[in-house]
Amino acid sequence: MTISTIEESQRKAARVVGFAYLFAMVIAVFAESYVGGQLIVFDNAAETARNIMAHELLFRLGIASSLIIVVSDVALIAALYVILKRVNKNLAVFAAFLRLMQTAVYAVTTLNYLDVLRLLSGAGYLQAVGTDHLQALARLSIGSYGAGLNVAFVFLGLGSTVFGYLWFKSNYIAKALAVLGVCGSLLLAAGSFAIIIFPSLAKILSLAYMMPLGVFEITMGFWLLFKGLRPSGVAEPDKASG
Repeated sequence: MTISTIEESQRKAARVVGFAYLFAMVIAVFAESYVGGQLIVFDNAAETARNIMAHELLFRLGIASSLIIVVSDVALIAALYVILKRVNKNLAVFAAFLRLMQTAVYAVTTLNYLDVLRLLSGAGYLQAVGTDHLQALARLSIGSYGAGLNVAFVFLGLGSTVFGYLWFKSNYIAKALAVLGVCGSLLLAAGSFAIIIFPSLAKILSLAYMMPLGVFEITMGFWLLFKGLRPSGVAEPDKASG
C-alpha cells in the first residue's frame, strides 16, 4: 500500500512549518544580526557595556525575540512530526527530541543575556565589585551565550538531518531540496561541533557552514506556504497484516 493522499492535518502542519521557518528567520536576523551588531563590540567589554545600557530597551527586545523563536521552534517541531510520522514514526520521534534538545539549550542560553543586564544594572549589592570587573563579567556572559548557541546548533543540525532524511523518503517535496536539507544540516552539526573543539575555526568558517541550511529553510518556507505537500509514494504498513 502507498500513501497517495495528504491528510488535512498534514496540510495544516505544512503551512505551520512554512510560516515558522520564515518567521523564525526574520526574528533571528533581528535578534542576532541587528541587535548584536548594534550593541556588541567583541574586543571591547567597556564599550559593549555602554552600548547595552544606553540602548537597554533594544537589548531587551533582542532577548524577547529569542524567546519568541523558542515558541516558534516548538510549533515547528510539532508540525514536522505531524507531517513526517507517516514515513517513519520512530525516526520522527527521534528527530523531534533532538530538535527539542536544541530548543531547550537555546532557551537556557538566553538567560545569559539577562545576567548581562543584572551585572550592568548598578544595583547596590554590586557596589563592592569594580566597574571594570562587572563589564568583563558581562562580556563573559555574552561569550557564554555564543558558546551555548554552538551546542544548540549541534542538536539542531542532527535533528534536521533526520527530518531531512524523512523528507527525502516521503517524496512530499523535491528530492533535490531534501538532499540540500540533509547536507546543510550535517554541515551545521559538524561545523558547530568542530568549533566547540577548535574555537579558532569560528573565524575561518564564519557563517559559511550555516548558509546551506538557511537556504533550505527559506526555500522550504516558501515551498510549503505556496505549493504545499505533494502526494507521496512512500510505502505505508498494511494494518491488516499487523
